[in-house]
Amino acid sequence: MNQIKERIAGIFKNYDHQGIHRTGTETDTESAHWLAGEIQSMGLTPNLTRFTMDRIDPVQAGIQVEDRICDGIPLFDCSYTDGHGITGHLGPVGSAAPIAVGELPPNWRLPEAQSFMEARKRSVHGAMIAICGGPRFGLPPGPALLNADHFDEPFGPPVIQIPSTAGPWLLGASASGIEGRLTAETKRTPVEVLNVEARISGKHEGLAPVIVMTPRSGWFHCASERGGGIACWLEMMRAIRAERPGRDVWFIATTGHELGHLGLKHFIEEHRELVKDALSWIHLGANFTAAIGGSVRFQASDTEMETLGLQTMKDAGIAPDDRRPEGSRPFGEARDIFDGGGRYVSLLGDNGLFHHPEDRWPGSVDLDKAVRLTDAFTKILIRLAN
Repeated sequence: MNQIKERIAGIFKNYDHQGIHRTGTETDTESAHWLAGEIQSMGLTPNLTRFTMDRIDPVQAGIQVEDRICDGIPLFDCSYTDGHGITGHLGPVGSAAPIAVGELPPNWRLPEAQSFMEARKRSVHGAMIAICGGPRFGLPPGPALLNADHFDEPFGPPVIQIPSTAGPWLLGASASGIEGRLTAETKRTPVEVLNVEARISGKHEGLAPVIVMTPRSGWFHCASERGGGIACWLEMMRAIRAERPGRDVWFIATTGHELGHLGLKHFIEEHRELVKDALSWIHLGANFTAAIGGSVRFQASDTEMETLGLQTMKDAGIAPDDRRPEGSRPFGEARDIFDGGGRYVSLLGDNGLFHHPEDRWPGSVDLDKAVRLTDAFTKILIRLAN
């Protein structure tokens, strides 16, 4: 177990030190090749699946009110301005103000984000400011960015994300109806991006495979958000290779998580039959190794998958803090499998550093929890694969 713990710690450290894991960046590409090297070190053959996308690069984004300027980051699934921006009075979300100001958590599914999202959908305002993260949402001061779930189909007015440290000033300006100028100018850069895959053949041909998936991209360093899934994914690969499973096991680590699960969508387009035909998908999602404000959430497609997962976790000495009710649409990449009618078990959680630059190794990671959950999900995979 100490050897496994050391390997897992090494994966966290290396992943964190690579830099900011945003999709389509140099770090994203280098991280894919690093992961392929980890697979090769086990004596397996990695496959780098390539596809293209247009990376969104901010040119200038921010809000100027009188002589004060605050830089921001646009949403990656909205419309944008030119370099001149949009000028108008600031006001609350849902008001008649041309530029709306609201506070948002780093997750669209939370209730606090719903009125903001509704105003986006109806294009109530000419532009919008999202004050992101901060103590109100259990996060440190600073930015906590939102995922672009509609990256392929952008909608609504220009939206910029502003760090929570500027919140009091902007909320005051909004309450006073002061005029401001918002810019959200971007450019698109065609880039090649990579999913990382590996397959382990089973002893019996013709059996439906098990698929183990984890996202590998995100807004910042993402040590506890993404590192836990990657470390668990690699350890499960190592264990099932030694086990010589009865059926094939496919491993995929996808880019584009923060852009509407872009990498998983590409994989599904290439292997559409696997959504339903796979025996089960194992989803290693976000945050389940978080040390700060962390929790463990378990999701399963049906009673059989839920019983297997919960009992195996119990045997490993760890229980989830929360379970998604059977039949309800799950969170994370498991939702793409749910939407396609596939079977799955899924692991993810909450994080007090979610989408925040301070999610860094080692302080953000609960290494002991990572080891226990890796042990549990390795045993789940062995049961399913045999």
